[in-house]
Amino acid sequence: MKTDDVMLDGPRLLPASGQPPSSLVVLLHGLGADGNDLFALAPQLAKSLPGAAFVAPNAPDPSDTAPTGRQWFSFQDDGWKAAGEGVKRGAAILDAFLDAELAHAGLDESRLALVGFSQGAMMAQHVGLRRAKACAGIAAFSGVFLRGKLQPDELTTETPVLLVHGDADDVVPVAAHYDAVSRLLTAGLSVQSHIRPGLGHGIDEPGLTYCQEFLAKNIAET
Repeated sequence: MKTDDVMLDGPRLLPASGQPPSSLVVLLHGLGADGNDLFALAPQLAKSLPGAAFVAPNAPDPSDTAPTGRQWFSFQDDGWKAAGEGVKRGAAILDAFLDAELAHAGLDESRLALVGFSQGAMMAQHVGLRRAKACAGIAAFSGVFLRGKLQPDELTTETPVLLVHGDADDVVPVAAHYDAVSRLLTAGLSVQSHIRPGLGHGIDEPGLTYCQEFLAKNIAET
């Protein structure tokens, strides 16, 4: 699992306050997209977080399903079985990126929020909930909670989670949302859940509003 030669980067938005960042929001895109896809949310989210810096890293690998996009891990060959090893590699790369970004900004996890869509939502939960210190929050849209059986001390249970999913999602069925809510609540996490009626595999305005309110509530800004 070689990760030393992988350096993530992507579009960035500096704090609207014009001051050094008092919080960091990392936006994680889905399979076959790149950082620009979810970065489109940053200006709206920044309205309630004037002290936040935003970054949307491009996933480490070229997509094996889209000609120009990126992926955090592959679903090819053995599907979820193959994805297991890919998630470990992607998680190590993303963890290193978060470490570097927090150090550069002079912040810790209490000022860090992860926002992910689809495969990015899977990474946000997998990585964010296993950091040594609790993050300010994780907002996951149209994702899957990747692990089945959880060990009692596996997750950083102080991290609040927002889960949003469309009930017409034909890519990641809404059943994955209910499964994630159940397992995270059982593990002792604080979970805010929203099902969007008629929404397919995407993020709508009400979902974005939920995210904006969630981040504003949970990120400690000074």
